[in-house]
Amino acid sequence: MRRRAVLARLLLACAALLPSAAWAQNLLWQVSSLTNHVYLFGTIHVGRPEWYPLPVAVNEALADSNELAVEADITDRKAIAETGAGTTYTPPDSLANHVSKEDFARFVRLLPNYHLPEREIVQMKPFMAVSLLVFAEWARLGYVPELGVDGYLISRARAELKPVVELEGVREQVKLMDSLTDAQNRTLFASTLGAIESGLTDEQIKGTVRAWQVGDPQALLEVAQRYEAQVKGSAELDEKFIWSRNAAMVDKIAAWLDGSRDPRFVAVGALHLVGPRGIVELLRKRGYVVRQIFVAPPVEKKQ
Repeated sequence: MRRRAVLARLLLACAALLPSAAWAQNLLWQVSSLTNHVYLFGTIHVGRPEWYPLPVAVNEALADSNELAVEADITDRKAIAETGAGTTYTPPDSLANHVSKEDFARFVRLLPNYHLPEREIVQMKPFMAVSLLVFAEWARLGYVPELGVDGYLISRARAELKPVVELEGVREQVKLMDSLTDAQNRTLFASTLGAIESGLTDEQIKGTVRAWQVGDPQALLEVAQRYEAQVKGSAELDEKFIWSRNAAMVDKIAAWLDGSRDPRFVAVGALHLVGPRGIVELLRKRGYVVRQIFVAPPVEKKQ
């Protein structure tokens, strides 16, 4: 028994040293201070039925936590209802007045592919309108928002009577979306249409899902970087919507690590966790002990 225990520890130690995705089951880390620990889990905002229940390691981490922290509580209907002015235009104003005629025509031509009603969609601001198309492309490939990982975790936490807290909140996120300049909106709108039309969005979706499913942070970062290199304005967008937000989230997580003895499960969009400017590395630089939770591959039985 002692030899088996030593071997198990060696396997886990090797897994921590190897970047190979074959050892990882999920984008899940444990971050520890002298008095507390939190779990960081990278999510995707859509899902498929076969993804649930989530892997055992994720369920165990959630069970060990007293609270769930998310970017925003997407079940907060009141907050969502109050953000309409940040996402839509009031008639007679509409999307057509804020993007080029050519791009608006391209947009309208795509709507029937996803069975989206033109009358409602054209009242959306450029960021929301084109984001809806991207989510429709996710849905076309079988990944739907109603089965998003974030929503699943919120439901699980509430069923287990765990408090759900926000790192940012719906209002703050919509405020960020509405802060895009007219020029940024036009660039984002046109380039995202091009990515959808060329198949780049399809490629990005499939690459993101593959990296998430095997728990490979480097592969996830590379998918994002390839998209940035090919789609005008996307690097600037990622700076605004991903990397610039991480420092504030790290401050909150660090306060939990230093100020209490309550373990928390922190679930954020997977890209927030990866790379040199990701939350994982930023916490490591602050001196916390950070480890990705790995699962050794199954041992093949000899015939």
